[in-house]
Amino acid sequence: MQVLVSNVGSTSLKFKLFSMPEDQVLCEARIERVGSNTAIYQYKNTLTGWSVKQEGLQVRSYAAGIRLFLKDMTDESHGAAQSVSAVKGVGFKTVLAKGYNGVYELEAPVLKAMRDFLFIAPAHNTPYLSAIEEFRNIMPDVSMVGVFETAFHATIPLKHRMYAIPYEWYEKYQVARMGYHGASFSYIAQQSQEDGSYSKVIGCHLGGSCSVCAIKDGRSYDSSFGFSLQSGIPHANRCGDTDAYLIPFLMNEGLSQEEILEGLSKRGGLLGISGVGNDLREVEAAAAEGNERAQLAIDVFVVSVLRYIGSFYVELGGLDKLVFTGGIGENSAHIRARICKALSHIGIILDTKANQDLKGEGYISAAGSAVKVQVIAANEELGVARETYQCICRKKKTGI
Repeated sequence: MQVLVSNVGSTSLKFKLFSMPEDQVLCEARIERVGSNTAIYQYKNTLTGWSVKQEGLQVRSYAAGIRLFLKDMTDESHGAAQSVSAVKGVGFKTVLAKGYNGVYELEAPVLKAMRDFLFIAPAHNTPYLSAIEEFRNIMPDVSMVGVFETAFHATIPLKHRMYAIPYEWYEKYQVARMGYHGASFSYIAQQSQEDGSYSKVIGCHLGGSCSVCAIKDGRSYDSSFGFSLQSGIPHANRCGDTDAYLIPFLMNEGLSQEEILEGLSKRGGLLGISGVGNDLREVEAAAAEGNERAQLAIDVFVVSVLRYIGSFYVELGGLDKLVFTGGIGENSAHIRARICKALSHIGIILDTKANQDLKGEGYISAAGSAVKVQVIAANEELGVARETYQCICRKKKTGI
């Protein structure tokens, strides 16, 4: 069965076409600067190696981007599918929907639930709702499946999810710790189960968006994310954890709610502290040149990650494996080294050379380390493809 996975950003589209259940990638593409006349388009047939990159294209909408990809996907010379109808499902790494914390076919009630939580995840739900609508117009007979970021975290015990708030807020408004990056941590859990008997795993998804997850026996046990994606450890632009009374205090000081929310969600994180940029590579370079604010941003980031690892270590009752993934987790040997060095007291011994030389995936812990340390390349699309395939199979089995 051919399953298409689409990752949607505010100005970007990514595609991967899978043959399932073989987990085989047939082709992939990405479009940057959607909505402009200067879009960048890349396509690759992974079976033949044929690829193309075009710049300065006019891609004014998601619909135009989707049609551009589908044209190459079905091309006689370099396509990977005979026709659009060969695709039986389109899977999306959807983020949040009120009352839906799993994998669902994207029908009217689910889409409404996504709109109901637009205020909580505006930067994520808005582009996905638009792209899903375009896909439904272009491929009306194909199942559209949402693999919500909260799905993997449905197993987190209520004692870890619950805020100390009036209980009726939890019942009426569903205010609780949600957990996100579910597709990423689900993949880490699957890999850890296949790779050995790792019952106690802590995953660190570090990138533009960051979180730490406690995984017990292959299931999510706790997450650094709270109710919204603004929470947890600092992100590239988002502040992470802060005091709830900060908002009314700053409003009393004369700032508007809009100014405060923009500061917390767009001008915070690595960017806010460093003043250099939201890309860790830029921040690390500035710190190496003596920029004290850049160094402070790195220090705050590392301490926050360690705070959650320490908390989850206690909750899990020990640790078998620590995993790094995401753009920072996979590529910053410096951040990995700082985190692991601070965890030497729990038996982590880093193989300094392996960590420094690593390209891609692999173990970076020394032979005598009591805890294995591994870098796993983020493969959220595969997780979405698997869940989409299973959802379609269940639908066929039940005859819905």
